[in-house]
Amino acid sequence: MKTPKQLERYFKGLANHKRISILLEVEQNNNLTVDQLTGLLKGNFKTVSQHTKSLVNTGLLNKNYSGRNVCHSLSPYGRLALRSIKSFY
Repeated sequence: MKTPKQLERYFKGLANHKRISILLEVEQNNNLTVDQLTGLLKGNFKTVSQHTKSLVNTGLLNKNYSGRNVCHSLSPYGRLALRSIKSFY
């Protein structure tokens, strides 16, 4: 059972439309780099990078190193969060 403080961390991680978009893209295309996400979202590299860092820190994304690239995948909590988000569709 998670404490309210732990739950707050996840909800704050989701409290941005760009972060939700990142989670949705990573769900569709696993192991995306920030460069790839920037292209898919037609965003700014620095902004997308900061949002992915936030999502990793909140435990919603995993960061995996592949040579010089850093790839992102959904964590189990990221999958759970997306399932919850999709229930609002």
